[in-house]
Amino acid sequence: MFLTISTSGTPENPATDLGFLLHKHPGKTQRFSTSYGTAHVLYPEATEERCTAALLLEVDPVTLVRRGKGKGRGGAPDAALAQYVNDRPYAASSLLAVALSAVFSSAMRGMCKARPERAGQPLPLRIEVPALPARGGAELVHKLFEPLGWTVTVTRIPLDEQFPEWGDSRYVRLVLEVPDGKLTLSEALRHLYVLLPVLDDAKHYWVSPDEVDKLLRAGEGWLADHPEQKVITSRYLSRRWSLTREAMERLELVRLADADDTDIDDLDNAVDEESDTEEKPVPLAVLRREAILAALTAAGAGRVLDLGCGQGQLVQALLKDTRFTEIAGVDVSMRALTIASRRLKLDRMGERQAGRVKLFQGSLAYTDKRLKGYDAAVLSEVIEHLDEERLPALEYAVFGSARPRTVLVTTPNVEYNVRWETLPAGHVRHGDHRFEWTREEFRGWARQVAERHGYEVDFVPVGDDDPEVGPPTQMAVFTQGDKTDKSDKSNNKSDKIDANDKNVKEVRAA
Repeated sequence: MFLTISTSGTPENPATDLGFLLHKHPGKTQRFSTSYGTAHVLYPEATEERCTAALLLEVDPVTLVRRGKGKGRGGAPDAALAQYVNDRPYAASSLLAVALSAVFSSAMRGMCKARPERAGQPLPLRIEVPALPARGGAELVHKLFEPLGWTVTVTRIPLDEQFPEWGDSRYVRLVLEVPDGKLTLSEALRHLYVLLPVLDDAKHYWVSPDEVDKLLRAGEGWLADHPEQKVITSRYLSRRWSLTREAMERLELVRLADADDTDIDDLDNAVDEESDTEEKPVPLAVLRREAILAALTAAGAGRVLDLGCGQGQLVQALLKDTRFTEIAGVDVSMRALTIASRRLKLDRMGERQAGRVKLFQGSLAYTDKRLKGYDAAVLSEVIEHLDEERLPALEYAVFGSARPRTVLVTTPNVEYNVRWETLPAGHVRHGDHRFEWTREEFRGWARQVAERHGYEVDFVPVGDDDPEVGPPTQMAVFTQGDKTDKSDKSNNKSDKIDANDKNVKEVRAA
């Protein structure tokens, strides 16, 4: 089983940097023991202009049988002899994918201490797999790799060159190229790790629930938007429906979280940079954050959860106010959390400031003990990205399990959409919105949630409150606890949470 990775270079960025990125010296031949044989890494060529690394995996068929997986879909042997005489040692499969992960683990994670600046740079790459099972043919190979930016060359391998009338085998020779350097080495290795066993449509080991996590880690940044996502997910998980369904649901959450949350209202409020004489309108996204910070301050919250934190805009705003002593950003997307970390400059943050903030991955469709014990939780422009039938799961995870003292929920007011000149009639503000509620619908949902979980709820307009259609954004403020001062709270509500009150002015000044 054989695979080569080649790149070209210049005197400033020599091709031999590939050795640093792979953590394997070009001047040495190295060998590594695997569960099913031995992996060898060698460099057929290594110059400044061109460097090629080769991975050769020698599989022991006897060991493969003793560990319980022979030939056939899912590993079940086709016949007794097929357990020992099969294509596993010669054709790329999940065995090679696992070897890639084991031998080039640091490269797959994008880590390189010797050349850290090169690890994140796209490279001109050429990858060749001489023998690859392709259940689905050359057409599927193109469908899997081309959307990822690869130039794909597939050569069918005949059953027997001496007897061409026998036709082609199910094996192909695959060459992948990105000559203009659109992909990093880490991305390329993760593509191979997932797609090699997908094309073989078999795994040499038992597929357990943790394979979903492996798939999502390797597929981060590309699988959620891949047009063949369903085929990839099903085949990678050996067509186990329960695991496939879980992976698809989590990928959908990733896709929604990764989507650019620039709504039509934010675009409509964008400032014309060419006009310096006109007063600059405050974007609705800013008004939302100001209203949220004012509500949190009025509630006396010190420890705050930002659920569905995305790229960290609200977390960044919370950090500027020392009244918020602990801030946790939670998102299902590792890509979004990585961007948030860079936005917050966590790696350069002082120790005291860094102690106030943490980011972690989590899904709001499941209960999570890490969410318990906070004063307040914020769901800002989150619920409309979920199918309505999935809202009860989110509701229980937040209001039933985590149970912060205060919960803030913001969502678009669909009645206000007629005021957006750039929004066609009948369209929602963002392509990923599954619904947009009227004021009555939102209040009905919020009151039912409050009643079911022992909260009180008040409603606050965000943005200009149009007398006919209401505000562009509606916010529900859920609170639990002492009800004795409810009348005073009601009388002072507008003073505490109004987007133009003293707290908002303090937020803007900060």
